[in-house]
Amino acid sequence: METLWIVINIIVFLLFIGLLGYLTKKHVKFSKRVLIGLGIGIVFGLVLHLIYGVDSKITETTASWFDVVGTGYVKLLQMIVMPLIFISIVSAFTKITIGQNFAKVGAWIFTFLIGTVAVAALVGIIYAMLFNLDASQIDLGSVENNRGQEIEQTSKDMEANNLPTQIIELLPANPFLDFTGARGTSTIAVVIFAGFVGFSFLRVMRKEPEKGNLLKRGVDAIYALVMGIVTFVLRLTPYGILAIMTKTVMTSNFAAVWTLGKFVLASYAALITMYIIHLILVSVVGLNPVTYVKKTGEAMLFAFTSRSSAGTLPLNVQTQTGRLGVPEGIANFAGSFGLSIGQNGCAGIYPAMLAMMIAPSVGIDIDLPFILSVIGVVVISSFGVAGVGGGATFAAILVLSTLNLPIALAGVLISVEPLIDMGRTALNVNDSMLAGTATAKITGQLDEEKYNEEDFNELGESY
Repeated sequence: METLWIVINIIVFLLFIGLLGYLTKKHVKFSKRVLIGLGIGIVFGLVLHLIYGVDSKITETTASWFDVVGTGYVKLLQMIVMPLIFISIVSAFTKITIGQNFAKVGAWIFTFLIGTVAVAALVGIIYAMLFNLDASQIDLGSVENNRGQEIEQTSKDMEANNLPTQIIELLPANPFLDFTGARGTSTIAVVIFAGFVGFSFLRVMRKEPEKGNLLKRGVDAIYALVMGIVTFVLRLTPYGILAIMTKTVMTSNFAAVWTLGKFVLASYAALITMYIIHLILVSVVGLNPVTYVKKTGEAMLFAFTSRSSAGTLPLNVQTQTGRLGVPEGIANFAGSFGLSIGQNGCAGIYPAMLAMMIAPSVGIDIDLPFILSVIGVVVISSFGVAGVGGGATFAAILVLSTLNLPIALAGVLISVEPLIDMGRTALNVNDSMLAGTATAKITGQLDEEKYNEEDFNELGESY
């Protein structure tokens, strides 16, 4: 009987896939199909959740089949991340745009990424205090935690791998290994390697123009090929979002969300506040924030549903270059570094809130020196998170360990991680898009005509 219900669930899911395919043939706008996929996923997932529950065999098996589409789509995006990063940055050097202002561009990108992390940490602290979050109010045994031992072991591993060591890990000792994504720092390592290749190209172009022109034609051809792959994969976005959202809702532990609801609400209040601050920064540099919101909506939506900054990178870069008018080099530097450095949600708000929750429970007074120390540790640790390759939980462990605070709460909150991580990932992606757009504007390289045009390209279709 279970098998019959699983088959029925899969058939209904395939019918929804067929509906999205039909809308594609009818030339319904890409953005509308993405929203339709999201809406169907939420409703379908909720129905399955209410019928079968979270822990049933039917739910588990059905979710694994949905993963073929959802996780499969994310893997296809991850497949093109490294080639896209490498060839886009090298291609930017062939156009000289980033070579001429490299130091200035890099300084502004890092200023936005790291500066907003400090602000995000402060926002997290403020909301922890406003909501009166206190770890002593949470029954650590009330929520099932199957990763407690894993968290403890990770903490021990991180203590043996200090921050200077993690920074050294950013360097590409073996770029071919990093192209496989084998290390937590592989993305930034590929960016650094691409920078070396780009500067070497400029040297060849200056000393041996004939060879330089040959290399430029080769890079342009490879770039066109990679972007063709990107365009093809992005067309699958509505189907991927449908599958991811259906699985997320049907497997969510709503009981845990209820138990830790205060923390969830505080987290989203902080995330929304930080997003508003991003939009204020867009205004400060002289751009229309409403236009920014409209043009970044699809990338943000996918980041929210997929919970994957790396998987969102192709959408991130194409949004910046195709809609916001950011040069390819700046977009790729901002997007690539934003995967591991300056993540406002995962490395800023989350660990700061946990530190403020735990401190009162161990007798630490919340005063100005402690708040400043939390902000300082969060900012410094945002560089080191990439070295351990583990997202918000690892960022929290690193901050809590540095502040000599217990890490048990990081394990308990894993039960609501999927829900909170959706918002955190969207904020992380938006920060990298903000860094690229604002940097391009400040350095005078932004195509403001493209930024302001109302009839903008459809992602994955018109590039």
